[in-house]
Amino acid sequence: MQYRSFKPLVFALGAFLYVSVSTCFAGDETLLIDRVEHHNIDNKGHNIHYVSIGEGPLLLFVHGAPDFWYLWHEQMETLCEDHRCIAMDTRGYNRSDKPVDMESYAMDFLMSDIDAVIDDAGNTDVTLIAHDFGGLVAWNFAADERYNSKADRLVIINITHPRGFTRTLANQTPEQAKGTAYARVLVDPAQEEAAANLLDGAIKLRMETWWNDKDARIVAFVNEANTRTSAASIARYYQANYPREPYTEITDLPQIEIPVLQIHGLADLAVYKDGLADTWDWIDADYTLVTYPGVGHIPQLEVPDKVTKTIRRWLRTQ
Repeated sequence: MQYRSFKPLVFALGAFLYVSVSTCFAGDETLLIDRVEHHNIDNKGHNIHYVSIGEGPLLLFVHGAPDFWYLWHEQMETLCEDHRCIAMDTRGYNRSDKPVDMESYAMDFLMSDIDAVIDDAGNTDVTLIAHDFGGLVAWNFAADERYNSKADRLVIINITHPRGFTRTLANQTPEQAKGTAYARVLVDPAQEEAAANLLDGAIKLRMETWWNDKDARIVAFVNEANTRTSAASIARYYQANYPREPYTEITDLPQIEIPVLQIHGLADLAVYKDGLADTWDWIDADYTLVTYPGVGHIPQLEVPDKVTKTIRRWLRTQ
């Protein structure tokens, strides 16, 4: 693990509760899926589902593609000892609504979903912890003047700042272009069948790599959630938000003004480490970068203990 810290660091309705058994005890052998509370909220006509466990300052976890709230189970199990951990199903996934139109996946709607969850949770001390596409939304949320007062801290995992991400796309090598080929399939509405096959393959790989050797109830739980997730909805995320060729660097995102912890697996073939350069120039607050050599796109599953300890240590300093 490589750990770098830069200071001052640069660069940024109605609730329905249907389970009420939120308990967080260190060493509790009861499965997390049996201990979380489930919530449904209405945001502009769309249901957004999230789970919660624990008490204390709020940690809001936002997953990417093609996952759902349980992506964060390892971190929630530990951090709920002294935090209220909330993990949402973003629209299109699991128990949240799945609009069919591309416009419903525009960044404004995705940010408003996070805002609605924060309002429903009733917390003012919020740390956003986000991965992959959820991280893209979180970067934008933290930079947007309509929402940036809602988050006090930002933890980003394996998605570079939008400026670094688009700069890398604009200058990508042929090898890097292979790593982002999947996105060029997802952004093309004419390739709907290919997109569905691609996402099915990604879910199957996750099951084989991380889930199939778990408790039988966990395997069934994750499989069931995957069947509820819409491949078409995931494609809409990309169609509404992913850059198109010819790629150009985004330069107009406002500065981030809250502390940021960025965790990045350096072996990620989809989000290249090149995009990390200059992030400190886009953050007007403390910025901490932690990199894991040999770790890929999903550190919170590949090296969960490292990720959890890194987040906990950083939270204690902020």
